[in-house]
Amino acid sequence: MTETNQPRHAADSAPDAPGTERDVTEQTPGQTPGQAAADRDTPEVDAATATSLDTAGGALRPSAVPVSAQSGTVPGGPDSLLRKIFTGSGMVSVLAVLLALILGGLLIASTDKAVSASAGYLFARPSDFFSAVWSAATRSYVALFQGSVFNPRGSGVAGQFAPLMETLTIATPLITAGLGVALAFRAGLFNIGAQGQIIIAGILASWVGFALHLPMGLHLLLVLVAGIVGGALWAGLVGFLKARTGAHEVILTIMFNYIALYFLRYLLNTPAFQRPGETNPISPILDPSAVYPQILGTQYRLHLGFLLAIAATVFVWWVLNRSTIGFEFRAVGANPQAALTAGIDVRRATVLVMAIAGALAGMSGVAQVAGTEKVLTDGVAATYGFDAITVALLGRSTPWGTFAAGLLFGAFRAGAVQMQIQTGTPIDIVLVVQSLIVLFIAAPPLVRAVFGLNPRKKKAAKATPSSKAATTGVAA
Repeated sequence: MTETNQPRHAADSAPDAPGTERDVTEQTPGQTPGQAAADRDTPEVDAATATSLDTAGGALRPSAVPVSAQSGTVPGGPDSLLRKIFTGSGMVSVLAVLLALILGGLLIASTDKAVSASAGYLFARPSDFFSAVWSAATRSYVALFQGSVFNPRGSGVAGQFAPLMETLTIATPLITAGLGVALAFRAGLFNIGAQGQIIIAGILASWVGFALHLPMGLHLLLVLVAGIVGGALWAGLVGFLKARTGAHEVILTIMFNYIALYFLRYLLNTPAFQRPGETNPISPILDPSAVYPQILGTQYRLHLGFLLAIAATVFVWWVLNRSTIGFEFRAVGANPQAALTAGIDVRRATVLVMAIAGALAGMSGVAQVAGTEKVLTDGVAATYGFDAITVALLGRSTPWGTFAAGLLFGAFRAGAVQMQIQTGTPIDIVLVVQSLIVLFIAAPPLVRAVFGLNPRKKKAAKATPSSKAATTGVAA
């Protein structure tokens, strides 16, 4: 009792801990030795030094609160760098894709004839069944890789890397539209109107492209500006209605998608947009001065839009992480009431973030009409606007995560055709895999449980022995 009631006198008379200076253990009134050690500015403290500081060089009993809880993390503990990597949101996304591919492989195997045949004598020779399952899934995914990244049977180097160029081409509108959705997500807005924003941008960009005849460079610049402005106005109108009337952006963007689609179909049957001599709803071909140049030659479809997608990714990263307006977007997304109390104009931020999101989606519309198709049809947006939601979710609404997710989904689209040609696997399997990815992205605890990465349970399991030891020490 006498020893524990005089901790400060014992600390004052204790010798200095080896390798430490006397002033690092000085305490303020009411502060324990362990808390004094926690207040030091030293970036890292090893376990031996922390224990010495906690006990004042052995003069005191260990404190009831573990040292690791007082002074941060001890190297090698449950919060080690390796564990943070494997339990972080980025790794969960990677594991979600891996799990979806595994389940997709099982689904592919279930449609294979060899697997069905070997299933008839599964218990007699199970090795044949599992070998057939592995072979069916492997063949399909190899064909998917060859159709999206590298085909060793291609003619020359250009033919071998043609699948990769096609993946980048298809991924371009997915990336820019996904960035628009992700930016709105970060501001707390659920923008599912990228489909309509792509359509409006495609309408304006294509009209400037085939109706005006301007010098090269200037013409393409006006096409790009027209598409960006069209998408920004279409989405900014949604933001304005939400800010002024409180209307929900989900309902607004859904309705705006239909308005844009039927407006496009109407225009394609008018003399201003329908190609002369055609009965099909298709516009005239854009002037050569109004289309994106192909950046790697005419043997590939990859165009300038991909470089602009990279620039857009850098721009969104800068806005979110390095600009004042980006801070306002994130503050509004985290807590609109707190942001309003802090002096942030929430209405202004709502309109502005939707306008920027629409401008990014508008770049997808320009990429379609000026880069890939070079004409305007009623399928200009395809399903890019809806796939952009999946891309943003997979990318965790971060710029570079969305960029990587866009590349992945571009690879799925590009390789699905080759997979069907080589193996006969239905192309819809790719859609199933994409749907499974969304399912697992929406349920991170499920992914962690499947792969045994639950940091909370592991922390609790490691903390229990320490708590018991500390309780025993205090009782003694």
